[in-house]
Amino acid sequence: MKSRWLVWLLAILGVIGATLFIASMIQTWENNFLCSISRTMQQQQFTHGPTSMQLKAILHYATSQVVPQQSLSEITITFDVLQALHRPANFLVFGLGRDSLMWASLNPHGTTLFLEEDPKWFGIVTKDAPNLLAHTVRYRTQLRDADSLLSSYRSEPACFPATATLRGNERCKVALHNLPDEVYAKEWDLIMIDAPKGYFAEAPGRMAAIFSAAVMARDRKGSGVTHVFLHDVDRKVEKVYAEEFLCRKHLVKSVGRLWHFQIPPMGNHTSDYTRFC
Repeated sequence: MKSRWLVWLLAILGVIGATLFIASMIQTWENNFLCSISRTMQQQQFTHGPTSMQLKAILHYATSQVVPQQSLSEITITFDVLQALHRPANFLVFGLGRDSLMWASLNPHGTTLFLEEDPKWFGIVTKDAPNLLAHTVRYRTQLRDADSLLSSYRSEPACFPATATLRGNERCKVALHNLPDEVYAKEWDLIMIDAPKGYFAEAPGRMAAIFSAAVMARDRKGSGVTHVFLHDVDRKVEKVYAEEFLCRKHLVKSVGRLWHFQIPPMGNHTSDYTRFC
């Protein structure tokens, strides 16, 4: 009799244990399933949903008569490159302007950093778009010295393409040696040169920006090329310095006043260590 009760007790305990085990497994599966759905929704929102910066850009341009400095066809060149990367990009832009919010919104989840030489203009732009990542920078060049700088760099070893650096390079007058550390810390996938001012003799000119972009691109350690976009190539200095440092052989597209270069890392260049092109 006792043995029969023991058998029934063990059977009941077994059923209860199995029920609890199955319930636990179902709960675990449900939790994992719900977490998976949550992660998927978050990933979809991250990948496809508009960011705060993009929404602000839409609102800004929809309610303003101010339009970007570049034409639609010029903007499209950079937009197509950003789209083709299929990932967040590191995008360095020389100059703040009416198009800054647009550039930042076209690179959602990436890093878009602006460098501006005019503190007053910096304040005006960032007041309307305080979420932009931007720094003021100082240039030590003047447009009137463009020809002499082009001649002198060729005899200065600190400017040679095989040895040129940027941070702390005071000997090379066309090297941007005092930029924020954030600029030197990243490898930039895209570099847009649409500043500093270059239309009067005392202006900084874009000599140093073009040279420094070439150095950054050639020093790339990661895979792929660096896309460099130079605006206002209808002007003499921009055109001459582009042909000297960014190289005609790397020019892949020209639209309006914009040139698009694809510059490979230094290891892919020729063995001429005194000239960039």
